[in-house]
Amino acid sequence: MDLSVDCVIVGAGPGGLTAATYLGRYRRSTIVIDGGASRAGWIPASHNCPGFPSGIGGKELLSRLRRQAGEFGALHEIDHVVALGRDDDAFVLTTAHRRWRARSVILATGCADVLPDLPDIDAAVDCGAIRLCPICDGYEAIDQDIAVHGEAAAAAPHARFIRTFSRHVTLVPTEPVQDEHLLQSLEEAGIAVTAPSTQLRFDGRHCRFTFDGKEQAFDVVYPALGALPRSELAVQMGADCDEEGGLIVSPHQMTSIDGLYAIGDVVSALNQISVATGHAAIAATAVHRGLGENFA
Repeated sequence: MDLSVDCVIVGAGPGGLTAATYLGRYRRSTIVIDGGASRAGWIPASHNCPGFPSGIGGKELLSRLRRQAGEFGALHEIDHVVALGRDDDAFVLTTAHRRWRARSVILATGCADVLPDLPDIDAAVDCGAIRLCPICDGYEAIDQDIAVHGEAAAAAPHARFIRTFSRHVTLVPTEPVQDEHLLQSLEEAGIAVTAPSTQLRFDGRHCRFTFDGKEQAFDVVYPALGALPRSELAVQMGADCDEEGGLIVSPHQMTSIDGLYAIGDVVSALNQISVATGHAAIAATAVHRGLGENFA
């Protein structure tokens, strides 16, 4: 038997859980389906999350957000949505264990970072040897020896941004750099460029690239290999997305499909906790209004 709610939120990162808190406070029946893959869980300690001047770990932040949403009546279920469709006036979400019917859906499915081939990458991220977002934590890498790793044209803007925080920035490309203009502009910015690396390993403290049989260690490595928006469910329904797969939304976070909203990293926007929670407030309020009055 299908279970019916006002809104299903797919994804339990900061955006999805914030939306659940808002909808619970609007007295809407809400379920958060949590696939357990929030990028926030990778954060050892965030120091730019508003309200936590001493920093907060990603797992702790998610725990607090789950507890807060639950206090206002939002349900939380560990599961994976495998299909999203419409049946008359309701969305139908098929998970690994059941089906849900919902008058509206908020996708907070995020994106998946493309990561280097490194067996110990969890440990490297945990100790800060690999960092995933210079906007979030470039400040913590001030004056350190930093490598940016990726395809040269795509990685160069990241390397230039990281020069905000350190004079010691090196671009480690995935292929030989042939663009002389790009090489000159990086040199003028004080950014070194190496040959492509043949190996990357983590020694328990630093990441080490191998060039021509010799290793070079860096305090911090920022992969700039891209990210893949988890937009498949919306794409199944024909929702509009940009060239990179990010969902295109209205000012109220609605996709091109009526009643289907998207927030956070799955949307074409700055991938930040504060952005995702802002999206959540906008989308949840739009959902509440779109569902019609629910007088006490």
